[in-house]
Amino acid sequence: MSDEKRKPRPKTRGNGMGCAYKRGPTWTACVTVGWILPEDPSKPKKPIRRTKAGFTTKKDAIAYCPTLLAGGYEKPAEAPRLSEYWKTYSEGNMLKISRGKQSAYRTAWKKLKPIHDVRVDVITVDLLQRIVGEACRTFDTAKDCKTLLSNLFELAAADRFASRELPSFISLPEHEEKEQIPFDKEEQKKIWKAYDDGDRRAAAHLLMIYTGMMPGEAMLLKTEYISLENRTIIRAGLKTKIRKRTPIVLADCILPVVQDLMDHAMPSGYIWKRNEKAWYEDYYAVLEETGCRKLPPYSCRHTTATALAVDSNVAPQTIRKIMRWSTIRMLDRYAHPQTSDAIAGVNQIDRPNADEQPITG
Repeated sequence: MSDEKRKPRPKTRGNGMGCAYKRGPTWTACVTVGWILPEDPSKPKKPIRRTKAGFTTKKDAIAYCPTLLAGGYEKPAEAPRLSEYWKTYSEGNMLKISRGKQSAYRTAWKKLKPIHDVRVDVITVDLLQRIVGEACRTFDTAKDCKTLLSNLFELAAADRFASRELPSFISLPEHEEKEQIPFDKEEQKKIWKAYDDGDRRAAAHLLMIYTGMMPGEAMLLKTEYISLENRTIIRAGLKTKIRKRTPIVLADCILPVVQDLMDHAMPSGYIWKRNEKAWYEDYYAVLEETGCRKLPPYSCRHTTATALAVDSNVAPQTIRKIMRWSTIRMLDRYAHPQTSDAIAGVNQIDRPNADEQPITG
């Protein structure tokens, strides 16, 4: 052997990547995942290690070290299908959002059926754009699909199988926001008549029209939320923080209706049976039987805002409080004055009196 010192072999693995040692006939993989600091600073810290024994070769033990560092879970050899991430999301984080949004995402998932069983690592922007473009004809549905895909690819990115940014490149159709139409006075009279004649289904329409409640809030209303004495409904708000913390106020004319609903509430305390489909069927049946236009439940909330702003000329700040808005700018979306209202308004500008003395400084 030469007297020249043997050069050390170049290091091929970085610090913290683990090691392997032989114990008996097999090899053991070992990684350090943390340290225990002693109370006495002069004493050395103790490593926290994970090990796995039973490997026939050192190479196999070394190859398993990254799995130990990841917590002992091996990354699958093949990327999961999109449907596997849907299962994880729909049974996990999706349950934390509102029931209405959950329903919207389930609809969006059905729209994405062509890629349910496609591996996430082979899905491209072009494929997503084509599927969303063909399946979604409206802005809202396409937006739900895009948001849902973002949530699914967030999970896939955590597993390092796809980029979380992929769905962000989906182009949505032009957003043509449809103006909501409020119920007119004649339709409101017909709904009141139906209720007065004994059709308790019409109470849902009246409750929303005279409180500004959203459909989801009405469907989930419980007797314990209602205080007739204080003329308020609390803890019924949905979606925004201000709607959740601001009481819903009750007008005098709606108090008997609310009392009637409470008297006939479910044993569970809910005003209506927790059957969304049946609730909507009853809602539209009343409109058809009374000869009203087939306006969606949200039109009731627009009726509230229009009645306050146009018919009653209530101050904008008070309307904001009643409607539980964060800003009075929402009034532009919810109040729907007619041309006749504009004419009545402009007629408030009177002709100056000819005998009136000019104002002098």
